[in-house]
Amino acid sequence: MDHLLRAAANAEARHFWFRGFRAFILPLVQLALKGRSSARILDCGCGTGANVELLSRFGRAFGFDLSSVGLRLGHDAGRTRLAQATVTAAPFPGSSFDLVTSFDVLYSLETPAERAAVAEMFRLTRPGGYVLINVAAMPLLRGDHSVLSREVRRYSRNELQRLVADAGFAITRLTYTNVTLFPPLALIRFLHRWRGLAREEQAHGEIAVPWAPVNTLLTGVLLLEGAWIRRFNAPFGSSLLCLARKPA
Repeated sequence: MDHLLRAAANAEARHFWFRGFRAFILPLVQLALKGRSSARILDCGCGTGANVELLSRFGRAFGFDLSSVGLRLGHDAGRTRLAQATVTAAPFPGSSFDLVTSFDVLYSLETPAERAAVAEMFRLTRPGGYVLINVAAMPLLRGDHSVLSREVRRYSRNELQRLVADAGFAITRLTYTNVTLFPPLALIRFLHRWRGLAREEQAHGEIAVPWAPVNTLLTGVLLLEGAWIRRFNAPFGSSLLCLARKPA
């Protein structure tokens, strides 16, 4: 996972995937925190803390991660409200946050830890507050990136819905994302599996920033999709995005 965090630190400001991801989540963050001027936000498994910085636009945001490498990269970038902890036992009181987020973490956890992490997110969310979760989707998209992120599973819509609902949350939005990139991505990932998945230290190309014109084009495609996702749920895609509410 440290390989992924180092690669992400070099790419998350410019890479088309991260730009698209921000376009997908920001409308849901705004929906969850509508009318709250002093929201408290927690990012579980924050990596380098880049999303904590993003979420700070909407209130007082905190993050934690198990990786000392990610936290050191975040601190070097000037991000201060970061702690080291596990997603199954966060060092915060219960019912403390208006919004709890988990971006691309759950799919790397074995089943007992996965369920414990969602239960912990439920504990941390205040009654009437929200959780926002992003995970890898569709097993047929397993490829070199799966090695880099130490992926245990890729989710279907029903699997993520059941996981979140079983923890006690009520689903508000659940949609696939990156649907516009699905055809080329499916082909590339098939070729990865056909020739054999790369070793972790050789899989960095999966997150390298592409040639600038290509990166700009793909960014534009995902921004357009982000505008569409504001109103419609996608039937397939490489990620699943879920906004859910803890009953008041």
